[in-house]
Amino acid sequence: MEGQTLKEAQEQVVEDFSLYDEWLDKYEYLIDLGKNLPPLDESKKTEERLIKGCQSRVWLDWKTENGRLYFTADSDAIITKGIISLLISVYSGRTPQEISDDDFSFLDRIGLKENLSPTRANGLLSMIETIRKAAAAEIA
Repeated sequence: MEGQTLKEAQEQVVEDFSLYDEWLDKYEYLIDLGKNLPPLDESKKTEERLIKGCQSRVWLDWKTENGRLYFTADSDAIITKGIISLLISVYSGRTPQEISDDDFSFLDRIGLKENLSPTRANGLLSMIETIRKAAAAEIA
């Protein structure tokens, strides 16, 4: 979603998800996103990068370059990998301020939280919180 504003990237996700009527198809789409996520270097799969609060193991790494945050991630569960891939596609390459100012409401518009199991929904919230903390740390 390179070259798009944050809002445009979010609208693109909403549009992509609207192509599917059934949640089973939306899960398949998430799984495909996860399969296309570049692998995270094994050396970065450390305890510090592990997102707390996720039932499956999710690692998130980031770097700041030219005032923008770039995220890489991996997970040992395919749907969770799709969810983190979706978040990275929208938020990687954004400024810390853009991320901090965002309400992540596009996720409600695609119905993601309501259609995840309670443990996966908690994991999603933990992923969002970790991305927000990364942005806040850069602003401070």
